[in-house]
Amino acid sequence: MDELDKLVRSHNASAYVIYASSVDPDMRYLTGFSSTDPVVFLKKPDMQGILIVPDMEERRAVKESGATVISRTIAGFHEIFQEENNITRAYARMIHAIAGGPVVVPSTMQIGLARALEERDHLYIDTDTVRVMRARKTSTEITAIQQVQAATNEAMDRAIRYIKGSSVQGEYLYHDGTPLTSEILKREIQITLFDHGCTGLDSIVSGGDDTALPHATGSGILPAFKPIIIDIFPLSEKTGYHSDMTRTISKGKPDPAVIEMYHAVRDVLQDAEDAVRNGISGADLYQRAVDFFDNAGYGHNKEGFTHSLGHGVGLSVHELPTLSRSGEVLETGNVITLEPGLYYPGIGGVRIEDIGLVRDDHFENWTHYNKELVV
Repeated sequence: MDELDKLVRSHNASAYVIYASSVDPDMRYLTGFSSTDPVVFLKKPDMQGILIVPDMEERRAVKESGATVISRTIAGFHEIFQEENNITRAYARMIHAIAGGPVVVPSTMQIGLARALEERDHLYIDTDTVRVMRARKTSTEITAIQQVQAATNEAMDRAIRYIKGSSVQGEYLYHDGTPLTSEILKREIQITLFDHGCTGLDSIVSGGDDTALPHATGSGILPAFKPIIIDIFPLSEKTGYHSDMTRTISKGKPDPAVIEMYHAVRDVLQDAEDAVRNGISGADLYQRAVDFFDNAGYGHNKEGFTHSLGHGVGLSVHELPTLSRSGEVLETGNVITLEPGLYYPGIGGVRIEDIGLVRDDHFENWTHYNKELVV
């Protein structure tokens, strides 16, 4: 954690402090500890980080975390709380006593605790240091994300096999004589993910006109002869890591405009995958996609290509680096998605998304699923 040491020293501070549950990806990253309740992590330069947890969590924290674990009792919290009679001030006093001076905190820290800390000594706010650290994945992190992606591939296959096996009645899809709905496919996706220790409660299964809205989650009976977007971005309940994958399909041949859009999106995706390597910027990749779509006759404002080309994936489903107008330089070890899309009201939308690893001279694609529009 040399970056944290440099950060603390740059402010002439004593320690970096974060107070959060493991829902906060920075806390999960720094401690490896899973907790639904907030805990304290404190890092002094040239010293191992200290994780302060409730007494009942001490043994589990020792097992899960690489930090030095101490209970709140040993840290003096309970005695301080009896004197302060205010939990926020008690935490601030405990942290200050252990830090021994000014602290650096993330911009996401609760404002009450931040103000209580500031009453005791100088307080410095940091925005991106841990986020930048998280962008460079270790081999352990890479394995964790690959495991989630394997489950994602299977969930996507289950959903698409349902659509392939459906029958067309009029303008809609039916499965075993009943309407095939977005809700049914989301349930099948969730079952598959659950079997692999993952959850994907926010999966997207949208059809028809809804596909023109990039993040419409979808509902109701699915249409025939129109695009259906399936976007799965699950979380491993064990490791906390995500993956992300999107496919667009149609049961039966859709409108020619949709087919043309699909070919353009697929070509942009392939072009981006061919261009990814260490040292290229997300901004350059994004502009490359914009230029490609422009030359193909598609816009990139309120309609057409309306979002970034991709993003990092890890303990958050959207994290650094970004592949947008202001995208950062990619580095070996980044795990990113590439997800070009086109969206037009009255026609529909198309999005295809792959995930993989940035290598020195290429993109290592982990999305082992075909790109087939008509099923």
